[in-house]
Amino acid sequence: MADNGGMSIERQELLARFDGLLQPERFKDYGPNGLQVEGRSEIRRLVSGVTASRALIEAAIAARADAIFVHHGLFWRGMDGRITGWLKERIRLLLAHDINLFAYHLPLDAHPLWGNNAQLGLKLGLQGEAAFGEQGLGWMAAADFATAQNLATHVQQVLGRSALCVAGAEGRPIRRVAWCTGGAQGFFEAAITAGADAFITGEISEPQAHLARETGVAFIAAGHHATERYGAPALAAHVADELGLEHAFIEVDNPA
Repeated sequence: MADNGGMSIERQELLARFDGLLQPERFKDYGPNGLQVEGRSEIRRLVSGVTASRALIEAAIAARADAIFVHHGLFWRGMDGRITGWLKERIRLLLAHDINLFAYHLPLDAHPLWGNNAQLGLKLGLQGEAAFGEQGLGWMAAADFATAQNLATHVQQVLGRSALCVAGAEGRPIRRVAWCTGGAQGFFEAAITAGADAFITGEISEPQAHLARETGVAFIAAGHHATERYGAPALAAHVADELGLEHAFIEVDNPA
């Protein structure tokens, strides 16, 4: 964990900093953004991760974290509200160790510098910006790949995992790449309309394979976790550096 001199801040100051950067009020989301579980009031050590899984929480306890910052929190619209089973155990661990849990879903996808889409583009060498899709979450960039398979190979090399590529028109050069991290397969039609030659996201569903073949636009599914592992540590590290907190990203591997 990076040591920034052992400074500490109040929980509300950290929450205000996250909210100020991510502006959750701008988004219609699938669950609550911000402080999901309240822990100790003084925060010195911050851990970031992709998902508030039991494995991440246990690793944060071992790291003596005061707060955890994630993309996927504990509570989602339409879920059973009873605190039992796996949910009870995650919350029990947080409360027992007085650890704050901060979670930001769509706001973290969308941030123009530290968000998942911005950071994935940076990793892939794509200089893009928000350009299409619901709530402006889809990104687009100019590119220069001879084929969709060349692009898929590049994605695999950068992310360190296999990617499923459903090629569009055979031999079609890739001049415009669209992407939206995670489970954004529903954005494919908007990407096609926006003029993309290829679309990158985390997951694929049955209809997208047919659309790729019929429209000539390639679809690349590179993993939900793999495409969303960059935003949380980037933003948390930025905030920790500004506020003088210790920070560490804890990777909990996920093949999905």
